[in-house]
Amino acid sequence: MQFLTLRRTRRNAPSVRLTPGRNTVNEHRDYHDTLRTLSEASSTGLHFEAFKDIAWNSPEFAAPADDPRWTLPAVDPLSHTDWYRALSPQEQRRVARIRLASITKTGSQFEQLLLLGGTQFLMGLANENPEFRYFMHELTEETHHIQMFQEFTNRVAPEVHGAPTWLVKAFPLVGSLGSLWPSFFFQIILAGEEPIDHIQKSIMRGGGIHPLTDRIMQIHLAEEARHIGFAHAWLRHHAPRMSRFNRLALGLTTPVVMRIGFWSIVVPSRQDATLLGIPRNVLRETYSMRNPDFRRLLAESCADVRSLADANGMRTRLTLWSWRLTGTDGRLSRYRNEPSRAAA
Repeated sequence: MQFLTLRRTRRNAPSVRLTPGRNTVNEHRDYHDTLRTLSEASSTGLHFEAFKDIAWNSPEFAAPADDPRWTLPAVDPLSHTDWYRALSPQEQRRVARIRLASITKTGSQFEQLLLLGGTQFLMGLANENPEFRYFMHELTEETHHIQMFQEFTNRVAPEVHGAPTWLVKAFPLVGSLGSLWPSFFFQIILAGEEPIDHIQKSIMRGGGIHPLTDRIMQIHLAEEARHIGFAHAWLRHHAPRMSRFNRLALGLTTPVVMRIGFWSIVVPSRQDATLLGIPRNVLRETYSMRNPDFRRLLAESCADVRSLADANGMRTRLTLWSWRLTGTDGRLSRYRNEPSRAAA
């Protein structure tokens, strides 16, 4: 898979094969300015620590199992099912508590995947490459996110499983793409970050859930905006250096990994579905492409990635079929983080 990597040198800047009319000097300077801004924001700006910036033992953040504030957010298709609505208030609270812990645990697992691949990516960078400083800041922040997510899981529902077992076992292999195929690895990063970012923004726009979950989402959204911004900037900057074959491969595989990332975060794993007590027919109908709410949520979660792939020349007549087949196709966002029309 080495032939798919970017043509990077370890000592000097790579020779750049550019699209016609591209102002390489200004683009290079703008990219470095972006990296400098992101690094300064992580080091001297808004940044958090899991056990410093969350008052875990505060009465406000207490999360007993019978807390009436446990409720499923409207963005979760399960909340609209007759099965969930017919549950007693006590059972609804139990389902919501376990469901939120399951999604949080999955988020923690995806953050650990980012660490696996991220360290391998950093080993391939040249000295003085400003990408090293910012991405190291990002990995540092991700360690706090992992601790934050895991502490929430431990306190709320330690019995949850999180992502499907087959996916977790594949993480070491996927992490190796950080050095073998970095452009694809950055697309995988977005597959883990964009869906949960979209869901958390939808929840917060709807008024939040519980003070503890809201505080965790506030922290995560603030720092994740930088992480997603870096992944977008990295792919935009390096797209002209990619071979046509690499762009074609990314155009075909990006919708697949977006579908996998979204499915792993939004759909309960087999173990967690059993723990929640969701009947099989409800599970099939709720998290199915035949469900318009689920299909819309998938498409909206991929809007920013579609726009990025379009700008980078990865959505062409040769690759659009993959986006349509996976259900990740749809309108392009006019700007990053544009609220979905349903939310608006």
